[in-house]
Amino acid sequence: MEWYNIGKSELVKELKTDLNRGLSRREAEKRLEDYGKNELEATGKKSFLTKLIAQFTDFLIIILMVAAGISGFVGEKDDAIVILAIVVINAVLGIYQEGKAEKSVEALQKLSAPNAKVIRDGNQIVVPAADIVPGDLIALDAGDIIPADIRLIESSNLKVEEASLTGESVPVEKDANTKIAGRVGIGDRHNMAFSSTIVTYGRGKGIAIGTGHNTEIGNIAIKIQSYDDEETPLQSKLNQLGKVLGTLTIGICIMVFVLGLFQGRPILKMLLTSISLAVAAIPEGLPAIVTIVLSIGMNRMAGKNAIVKKLLAVETLGATSVICSDKTGTLTQNEMTVVKAYVDDKILDVEGIGYDPTGNIKLLGKNVDISSLPNLKNLVCIGALANDALLDNSSGMYKIMGDPTEGAIITFAGKLGQTTYGLNKSYPRIAELPFDSTRKMMTTFHSDYINGKIVSFTKGAPDIVISKCSKIAINGMIVDFTKELKDRVLKVNKDFARSALRVLSASYKVWNEVPKSIKFDDVENDMIFVGLVGMIDPARSEVKESIKLCKQAGIETIMITGDYKDTAYAIAKDLGMVEHENQAMMGEELDKLSDKELREAVKNTKVYARVSPEHKVKIVTALKDNGYITSMTGDGVNDALALKKADIGVAMGITGTDVAKNTAEVILTDDNFATIVNAVEEGRIIFSNIKKFVFFLLSCNIGEILLVFISILLGWEVPLLPIQLLWLNLVTDSFPAMALGVENAEPGIMRLPPRDTKEPILDKSMLGGIMFQAVAISAASLFSYLWAMRMYGVGEGLIHARSVVFATLITAELLRAFSSRSQTYTLFKIGFFSNVRMIQAVLVSFLLTVAVLYVPVLNNIFDVIPLTSHDWLIVTTFSFIPMITGELYKDLFKNKVK
Repeated sequence: MEWYNIGKSELVKELKTDLNRGLSRREAEKRLEDYGKNELEATGKKSFLTKLIAQFTDFLIIILMVAAGISGFVGEKDDAIVILAIVVINAVLGIYQEGKAEKSVEALQKLSAPNAKVIRDGNQIVVPAADIVPGDLIALDAGDIIPADIRLIESSNLKVEEASLTGESVPVEKDANTKIAGRVGIGDRHNMAFSSTIVTYGRGKGIAIGTGHNTEIGNIAIKIQSYDDEETPLQSKLNQLGKVLGTLTIGICIMVFVLGLFQGRPILKMLLTSISLAVAAIPEGLPAIVTIVLSIGMNRMAGKNAIVKKLLAVETLGATSVICSDKTGTLTQNEMTVVKAYVDDKILDVEGIGYDPTGNIKLLGKNVDISSLPNLKNLVCIGALANDALLDNSSGMYKIMGDPTEGAIITFAGKLGQTTYGLNKSYPRIAELPFDSTRKMMTTFHSDYINGKIVSFTKGAPDIVISKCSKIAINGMIVDFTKELKDRVLKVNKDFARSALRVLSASYKVWNEVPKSIKFDDVENDMIFVGLVGMIDPARSEVKESIKLCKQAGIETIMITGDYKDTAYAIAKDLGMVEHENQAMMGEELDKLSDKELREAVKNTKVYARVSPEHKVKIVTALKDNGYITSMTGDGVNDALALKKADIGVAMGITGTDVAKNTAEVILTDDNFATIVNAVEEGRIIFSNIKKFVFFLLSCNIGEILLVFISILLGWEVPLLPIQLLWLNLVTDSFPAMALGVENAEPGIMRLPPRDTKEPILDKSMLGGIMFQAVAISAASLFSYLWAMRMYGVGEGLIHARSVVFATLITAELLRAFSSRSQTYTLFKIGFFSNVRMIQAVLVSFLLTVAVLYVPVLNNIFDVIPLTSHDWLIVTTFSFIPMITGELYKDLFKNKVK
């Protein structure tokens, strides 16, 4: 049943209540037991044990744990401890990221009203909002937070602020007597009021039809918790890489083990050798390095006003191919602003941003001479005096207390040096006819405005006000408001409306005294027309340039809003998001589409207007089904579902609700759409750098595998022990890999299209480079090992030979790190010293290696000995081979970035 479709008598019958007396206290208590508290409860929380177990399901992690178990079983305790330490650190970091849905529901709970005015047994009482039940008769006044979803039965000039739920930029007029046929969106249910929205004007009365999770906001809470967190593109690629490496590792280990047995080697020795190969194949430090690099990216983004709450979201931003943005407060200021005025038969442009009362008034592009427009002051005075809003600057930032539309007019008056305080002091209000939705006008009486006489000021809907005027003030004269003049004014009004402006008209009437009996027809007739003001929630000044940058980077921008289509389209066109009206769609049109039709429609539609939270989710889902990586921005409760469903949710930090901020992965502390573009660029840099250190680590690790594997094939002793390989992969490689993670952006990174997330991290180009480098590393190490074995012998000299190959491999990999800074540009082009972190990392790693070789305690643990100067000459010679071949490979085989 749709409660907004039924009449009051059917409402009473369905809910078994009374329009005058409400429920009895006994009935209310009974229903509270049946329906439960009017509260939102978090459900389905994961236990700590469940979260912990989930951290150990990754294929790479499982193989590492198996390797640790075998190492411990055969007595290699040092190896086992190091591997398990990596696994535990990874698990702790993963658990830290859990629990976002629970926080979102907690934020929704905070929005609920603490108390409510209900009528029970014919008496109005105040009860905790949690005790409201379906059927309760609820009284509403300006300033009240609505405690439940309500079907209105009475209303008087009632306006409700629903921006956080619907995205509509101005308070919605409510009318209990509105009859609605068929299904309509939340924003068009004018005989309903919704839980957690705010009454801004007037009063009303209604019957609760939904409480707790059976409200619109409760529905959002349920769906937030029901959406499972999906893998990010990076998670997917790393898991894919882990499976490939894991399968490869198992295959190589089995092959080497069987080969060793055929060669007649001892079983235990071949088991240890297989473990050493497993250690060589798996980049144990990769999870830790990815985490550290993403953390560094988080810090850099925070410095650019983007707080990233989830590590992997840093990289997902870089893959974004479409940004779905809410309009109100995201693309726009969320501050109604007068931008046009019509007075003395002239159209004026009004400059300025938001509620700050500064800005020029221009005519044909030039600052206007106010004295040449005698009725301009009258226009702003009428608007500011027939007005109940206040402009507040107590916090150092201009804010409006009251209706945003009225606030815009006060701000306009301020730009002409007029304040509500000064005007009301000079021309006190002595009577009023408040606004109502039937008349669509508001009239106030003021003394002493014209030669000590009483004047009534009227502002309201232009077509109605114009029809009530018989005279017009124009160019210092008051003349008959002829049909020709009325048509001219109506055309201006129509032109303003076509530009998606909200238009109000101003008029007045002179009295010798306040009428004893104020009647609407007497007061609001035969008035003198003064002018029009056109206002809009304007686009943010920096957004247009940001959208240009998005197009340049191959990223589409889409507006999804609860506001009206004309307004949304006008803002989108001004920002350069759309070119034709057929690129805009209404929520009711979207309802008529099948899932397949919607997937086609989203390819061309750039503006969605009058949409519900469910519509937003449908749009995001259709985009994802088409292969887009979606980023959804928003600030309201209505955005929470789409923020959760999107690949990356971005909330506004200043105007955003706690619900939006707790649901999203990214929070913009400056509410600046342009910050998203900066974050996307940072995400692209991070993924590029992740590829660089994956390229570096794998070329090194495969080089180590080839070194061990070829040695076994040749019947040599294994050149490196498992603990030596662990030192290589976890410590020595880690510092350079981290330095690669903070490499600067390569030129043109924001001129490239978004990457295809279906492509693996290891594309064909990378695989070719990895194998080329791996062969170079293994060849350099094998030559040094062969030289050392001939020099020192295989028996007692084995430890010396292993020390030489240990030093050669480490030094070669450290030099190789410099070449890994770009897969395209040579070191001569990017600059050998342009990444200071890399120089520091290489020096630290090299010094640690020297310490292992020369400190007695350490060389005993790692089973190495100090090298001679002659050894170092050989080590240095062979170590430069991989770096030189890597630079030649780039210069000869890689395509240049244009």
